Amino acid sequence: MKFENKIDQKILQRRERPREEDLRGYYFRDTTAIIHSYPFRRLKHKTQVFFSPKNDHICTRIEHVMHVATISATLCKALGLDVDMAWAISLGHDLGHAPFGHVGEKILDNLLKERGGRFIHELYSLRVVDHLVNYGKGLNLTYAVRDGIITHCGEQFEQEMRPDFEYKNLKKIKTLGSYPATWEGTVVRMADKVAYLGRDMEDAIQLKLIRNEDIPGIVSKRLGSKNSEIIDTLVNDISSVSPRKGAIALSDPVYEAVMTLKSFNYDHIYENPTLAGYHKFFERILTTLYGYLLECFEKYGFDFQKYNQERNMLSLRFADYLKKMHDFYKNMNGGFDNLVIDYIAGMTDDYAIDSIKEIMIPRNLESQLEKFIIT
Repeated sequence: MKFENKIDQKILQRRERPREEDLRGYYFRDTTAIIHSYPFRRLKHKTQVFFSPKNDHICTRIEHVMHVATISATLCKALGLDVDMAWAISLGHDLGHAPFGHVGEKILDNLLKERGGRFIHELYSLRVVDHLVNYGKGLNLTYAVRDGIITHCGEQFEQEMRPDFEYKNLKKIKTLGSYPATWEGTVVRMADKVAYLGRDMEDAIQLKLIRNEDIPGIVSKRLGSKNSEIIDTLVNDISSVSPRKGAIALSDPVYEAVMTLKSFNYDHIYENPTLAGYHKFFERILTTLYGYLLECFEKYGFDFQKYNQERNMLSLRFADYLKKMHDFYKNMNGGFDNLVIDYIAGMTDDYAIDSIKEIMIPRNLESQLEKFIIT
């Protein structure tokens, strides 16, 4: 089967704000825009699974994103699809991730649920590229890349996936039920799973949370016992099976082993008591930051100079953020809890920890605070 998108290329290449294209082409331009953005740079200091590892070889969010990009590009080459589009979707798919990984995402989601909202990183990644980058202007990406970002959901493990080929109003998507509009987006959705299953297992072995001999036999036999072997097996399986199935698909034996590995990872890694011990700390940090910043905004709003009264760097940096984003936020009709979540979700792990220190630990009289005053 030849994989062809059913939506016209002019629609897939459409930007919300028309612009003259250059020699990079539509999708490679999106790739470079993402790479140069601040949210992409911060991914190197955001948790993938294991918080603040001392071992430099443990995966961070930015390394995961690069794995997804290379796997997606390889599959697109094999299946005759657009490599540039897949690269751009892959690099942008996790820009909306919270600090402290999926645990942080759940904490922010619970905070917003109390006010009738939700925090879902796939949806939030679209908010980042559409609005929060460049002080409210966004990156002005193509429709195809924006669609692939918001529909990339990596937590569902389908054996076969096909695009829905629908031209959707992306800003109205509120759940994870939507599928990508393109084959390239569907490839990225599959590659996301390929990228983290074996790597999370390998990292857990390095950190001595599990042992090699703990790996289920069906996984070692059918997929491999190292991340590189698992990726190689899965990429080759998808490349050979997909044209026959008319879908981005895994064979039955490989899919069975993948589901076994998924269950193993959840039981022995993601729900490991050692990792769970950190979760309560992350909850205290993010909940306290949310409550404090929301209280500040309710008191001072967009009166930036008043934030100086708080006498800490967190409030001043938050005021500076609001000042830069004022043109975007001034048109909001309520819902200012989202404004606070925007700021917190953009934090790296270390920045969140430093921020909590700002409001919990008194400063010396002589400090950088005196040099950073909002005017």
